[in-house]
Amino acid sequence: MSDAGSGATVVTEGKGLRAGALGLTGSVVVGVASTAPAYSLAATLGFVVAGGAGFKAPAIMLLAFLPMYFIAVAYRELNEAEPDCGTTFTWVTRAFGPVAGWMGGWGIVIADIIVMANLAQIAGAYSFTLANELGLHNSLDSSTFWSTAAGLLWIGVMTWISFRGIEVSARLQYALLTIEVLTLIMVVGVALWKVYSGSAPAGSAKPSLSWLWPSGLSMSVLSSTVLLAVFIYWGWDSAVSTNEEADDPSRTPGRAAVISTLLLLVIYVFVSIATVAFAGTGDKGIGLGNDSNADDVFTAIGPSLFGDTFLGHAGLALLAISILTSSAASTQTTVLPTARTALSMGVFRALPAKFSTVHPRYQTPTWSTLGMGIASAGFYLLMTLISTNILGALIGAIGLQIAFYYGITGFACAWFYRHSLRTSARHFVNRGLIPCLGGAFLFLMFAYAVKSYAEPDYLLDDNGKNVTIWGFGAVVVVGVVSLLGGFALMALQWSRDAAFFRGRTLRTGSFEDLQRWRAEGTQYGVIGGDVTITQEGDLVTDGGLSGVPTGPTPTTGEGETR
Repeated sequence: MSDAGSGATVVTEGKGLRAGALGLTGSVVVGVASTAPAYSLAATLGFVVAGGAGFKAPAIMLLAFLPMYFIAVAYRELNEAEPDCGTTFTWVTRAFGPVAGWMGGWGIVIADIIVMANLAQIAGAYSFTLANELGLHNSLDSSTFWSTAAGLLWIGVMTWISFRGIEVSARLQYALLTIEVLTLIMVVGVALWKVYSGSAPAGSAKPSLSWLWPSGLSMSVLSSTVLLAVFIYWGWDSAVSTNEEADDPSRTPGRAAVISTLLLLVIYVFVSIATVAFAGTGDKGIGLGNDSNADDVFTAIGPSLFGDTFLGHAGLALLAISILTSSAASTQTTVLPTARTALSMGVFRALPAKFSTVHPRYQTPTWSTLGMGIASAGFYLLMTLISTNILGALIGAIGLQIAFYYGITGFACAWFYRHSLRTSARHFVNRGLIPCLGGAFLFLMFAYAVKSYAEPDYLLDDNGKNVTIWGFGAVVVVGVVSLLGGFALMALQWSRDAAFFRGRTLRTGSFEDLQRWRAEGTQYGVIGGDVTITQEGDLVTDGGLSGVPTGPTPTTGEGETR
């Protein structure tokens, strides 16, 4: 079927990804592993405590869960209507048009590229930390050169594994996540045992229910710390970005997203309670209020937690392994959603056609996957060359981008389903109220965080000096400029190929419109150009779309269906 008047070819099947490769368990594993629980806690919990939350850090974890759960519900509802691997990009385009949709997709891409710098840095440094704990004594974890080299190697390895297929990726995630969760359970058990037995260090405190309620915290503290905590929940949407590879694309990914956020809530609340109780919130020693501990709380408390015995060193080794596997696992699962977002954007001509290619054997995005690895490695190297202190600004910057693309997805859900919200109480709550509350919460936090992050003294270097860019806090500059940079790239693509922006490849419309288009066989949009079928059975357009299964009765020629 051709698009009237456009001479374009309608594509009514998937994009060539391996259908049915992931079940519910596999999707949940991908969703949880993508958040890198051990790494995220190590890199964020200290900043939450030192940022003013103190013993209320568990309450911040609870507050951050609420918008994450609300947005997970929005993802589930939108995915039921259209299980497209572009997720936010596709859904926001449907709801608000191509400009908003393109920026939603860019929010995913740039957030993932930036976080790869953090993940690579921690994976690189912990590679040497682990070697040290295993008896291969070295001090290379404090060497910028060697940690960067190891981090770049990790990006390369995990990009290659992601390229080799979703099933290979999922099997690796099972192993890495198991190590990570078991180690965190060990940390919670040992910390609480020492607290209640009276063998914890000075400054420790027994947990209290008051830690779960944010009373007494200012709005400034709440906004900045909740946005930091949002960062540690971020990643569960990887379970939805692999929707076209799930056994039930319209149901499994959405259920996995909701289950992932609930599991993360349990992990984060228990680990934060145990860690804060053991270390306390003081600004000396292992206290979590000590700025020198903020960027890696587990390394700070590890020796005191496990002691200087054989079992203690074994515990430290397991802790190093868990953070290494956590960052390594998340490095891989960060590639997955970005590559699939870029694939969808390439298919709908929101990016150059090269991004739409799929490997015929591995059934993974080719240039989208490899390009993600190259871009991440380049960004990591650039940031390290400028200043290692800038890497500390990236966590907050990522929080801004997460709040943007998660928030706009929540509003897109309500608008997309706007005509059916009054058909039932369930539809009103799950498709309207909850997504809007999630979006409003995140946009509000975004505004307050921009104000806080812009302060020149928000981030200090090791010498106590302000880390600023153009006189503003480095966090806000990195976050806002990288987000706004999407407009320049969008303008470049628009000048090269305006089909997407004119609504010729992905239409704007409501749920009812999508149902009508599906009946007409045009639910995925249209791809322009001549279509040919290779001897291997791959569909190829002159725009570069390849690797798409042809179905049982493929045809060739311009403007024909298959």
